[in-house]
Amino acid sequence: MGFLNTIVNQFNALVGRNQDFDQLLAAKDISRVISYMTDNSAKVNHAIKEYDIAAHEIMKRPDKTINDKNGKYIRTQKRWRLPIPYQVFINEISLVFLYGRAVKWTQSSEGTDDAFQAFKDLIKNVRFDSKIRQCKRLAGAETESAMLFRVYRNSEGKPDVQIRVLAKSKGDEIRAMWDQYERLITAGWGYYLRENGVINYHFDIYTAGVIYRCTRANMGWEVIEEPNPIGKIPLILFNQPKEWDGVEHMIEREEYIGSRSADVNDYFSDPAVVATADILNNLPEKESESKVYILKEKGQINYLTWDSAPESKKLEIEWLEKHILSKSFTPNIDFDNMKGLTNVSGKALKQMMVLADIKAAKHKEIHDELLDRVSSLCKAVIGNVLNYGIKAQCDNLIIGHEFQEPFGEDIKDTIDNLAKSVNAGGMSTETFVELNPLVKDTAIELTRLDKEGAKKQKAAIDSLFNPTGV
Repeated sequence: MGFLNTIVNQFNALVGRNQDFDQLLAAKDISRVISYMTDNSAKVNHAIKEYDIAAHEIMKRPDKTINDKNGKYIRTQKRWRLPIPYQVFINEISLVFLYGRAVKWTQSSEGTDDAFQAFKDLIKNVRFDSKIRQCKRLAGAETESAMLFRVYRNSEGKPDVQIRVLAKSKGDEIRAMWDQYERLITAGWGYYLRENGVINYHFDIYTAGVIYRCTRANMGWEVIEEPNPIGKIPLILFNQPKEWDGVEHMIEREEYIGSRSADVNDYFSDPAVVATADILNNLPEKESESKVYILKEKGQINYLTWDSAPESKKLEIEWLEKHILSKSFTPNIDFDNMKGLTNVSGKALKQMMVLADIKAAKHKEIHDELLDRVSSLCKAVIGNVLNYGIKAQCDNLIIGHEFQEPFGEDIKDTIDNLAKSVNAGGMSTETFVELNPLVKDTAIELTRLDKEGAKKQKAAIDSLFNPTGV
């Protein structure tokens, strides 16, 4: 049957027959299905090459061949190749300002406490905070990554879920297809597996209703269809420009200048002896501990030293460093710049890091939608797979999220403002507890407050009816 499908599919391709995506899936023409999906591999490979300092253009700089005046080879002079990992630095700073602190999830619906607690447990169990940082780092470095939610039965036979981070550098192929309204229709994941001593290529296609497990065979594809228990495409796609986009040539220029300067330093940094011809025969041996130069009447000797690099080169390097960082919206964070900031408030520090804050705000335009999709997908996983008993709560659960400042906030000012709002009657005690940065678990804290309130009320009643305490 697989051979017959292959022949039919090849015939349809030859005659140029335009088949619908669903028809191609039904016909198990997986090669054409994959070709219909967006392929960003060329852009991803280029970004990976730039991110790897060993693949920088400066690493192709050849050593210099030294010949005599007759053109005869004497030796090979090493030339320095000094790549600068700007890409890694820029990417890490961008990551810290977006996900340096964990996302704060909030519940906006009522009567859904069990579902929200299950959501928080799921986020913790799958190590979501770690996984999303991995996804953001890989997307910033490669322009593309993905977060795959996989449901399975654990060793106890119970339904469970895990997250796998996908990226080209990890050997994964990521494909996707959207409609004209930019809604995700289907997503694909290609990977290699060693099975029975043979490496096979697999490509899983995810739709909301069905998962197609495809394995490339000698003739065509073997396809296994599985119902998708989640009811949603279990893939969160991260796509963005590389974090150093726009400053690539300036980085190359600084690497070139730095490498040439290193060569010049090797050539000129050691002092050289300048002597007249009158004393050439009286020079001391190189290995002598005490060196005595015997000068004739008109003989002269002195040391030739190199004071410094040309000022223009120094200015150009400073100009490049400034514009590489500023044009990639990266603050210049190093020890010299940060050592005097011990007592600076969080608000002042944010102003000093305004470039990174601007970049983070730009990323939030996309990551707000991604986090909304994460919460929607997690609710589907809980209600349809992990705990069907609270499915109704999951359907009604409304989850919000907040990005947190990477360096924290001024807690004192925050608490003072919250207290003023409560005292003025503009905020409930429950809202105060939810927004209080010192409170780790809102539900536990509210329970404690209720118990303390009950104790105080009982003590007040006791003192009213038994003022002597006897």
